[in-house]
Amino acid sequence: MKAYEIRDGFGLDKLVSCERPDPVPGPFQVRVRVKATSLNYRDLMMVEGRYNPRQKLPLVPNSDGAGVVDAVGPGVTRVKPGDRVMGLFAQTWLAGELSRSVQGSTLGGPLDGALADTLVLHEAGVVHTPPHLTDEEASTLPCTALTAWSALVTHGALKAGDTVLLQGTGGVSIFALQIARMMGARVLITSSRDDKLERARALGAHEGINYVTTPDWDKAARSLTGGSGVDHVVEVGGAGTMEKSLKAVRLGGTVSVIGVLSGGAGAVPVTPILMGNLRVQGIFVGHRQSFEALNRALTLHGVRPVVDRVFPFSEARAAFEHLKSGAHFGKVVIRVE
Repeated sequence: MKAYEIRDGFGLDKLVSCERPDPVPGPFQVRVRVKATSLNYRDLMMVEGRYNPRQKLPLVPNSDGAGVVDAVGPGVTRVKPGDRVMGLFAQTWLAGELSRSVQGSTLGGPLDGALADTLVLHEAGVVHTPPHLTDEEASTLPCTALTAWSALVTHGALKAGDTVLLQGTGGVSIFALQIARMMGARVLITSSRDDKLERARALGAHEGINYVTTPDWDKAARSLTGGSGVDHVVEVGGAGTMEKSLKAVRLGGTVSVIGVLSGGAGAVPVTPILMGNLRVQGIFVGHRQSFEALNRALTLHGVRPVVDRVFPFSEARAAFEHLKSGAHFGKVVIRVE
C-alpha cells in the first residue's frame, strides 16, 4: 500500500511518501480502498507538530477519508465488499458522552489516518456514504460536516427562524451555512474578502460582513439583529475572536467553540458569559449516531459539500500548502486513486 508519513520530526518537509505491506482485515475489521481524503486544519497542525508535539511517529495523517470496502474479516455484518463508506473520526464513539478512551481512538493521530490508499478499520468505525455524493465530496464529511452539525443541531438545538453568525469561509463555516439554511435559519457570515462573501450569499447567506473593512463585526452583527444579538455563533477563531463572539450573541445565546485559528490560549472574558446567561459549548466533532443523522439530512435535501480544489495524491504537500494559505473556500481534497 502507498501512504504518506510524518517521519523524523514535524513540518511539511517531514511529510514523505512511503510504501507499507498490504494489511489484512482481522475479526470484525474491514479493509477500505481509499478514494479521497480531505484536509482539516487539525491535519495541518498535526503535521506541523502544533496539535500534539508528543505524537508518536511515524504517523499517517488525515482524519477524513472515503472509499470502497474491498475485504472484510470474520464476523463483519455492517458492510460488505463493494460498499462505499467513510471512516468515523473517533473510531469508538458510537453514541453518548465523550470519554478519554474515545479521544484516543481518532484517525490521523494517534491512530494512522487516511492519507493512504488503504485503511483497515473496525466495522463499527465506518459509515455508509450518501449515494448522491462523489467520493471526493464524501471525504469532507467525517470531521468538518459533523462538527458543524454537532454545533448547530446535536448540541445547539437550532430551529427555524434563528440567526447564526459564522466566521470565515473555511470548511466548517460553509457546512454550517448549508446546514443552517437547510434548517430554516438566518445566516450572517464574515470574511476578509468581498468575493468570498458574494459566494457565501450565493449559497444562501443572508448578510456578509467584511471583518477587514468592518473590524467591529460584533457590533455589525448586533445591528443586523435589531440590537439583540444572534442566537448562535460558530466560533472557529479561538482566543483572538472569542471576545467579539461573546458580544455578538444575544442574552441566553450559544457560542460553539470548534477551532483555534487565531490561537488557543488567552484570557476568558467570564463576565459577559455570566451576565449574558450564555452557553459556551466545546465541540469535539461528534459520534456515529449524529453522523448518520447528518447523512440522512444531506441525502433528503440533496445537499452537496463545497469542494474548493482537488489535488492528486502525488501533490499532497501542495494541498497542505493551499490549506495553510487560507485562500480556499470550502474544502481542500486529495484524490487518492
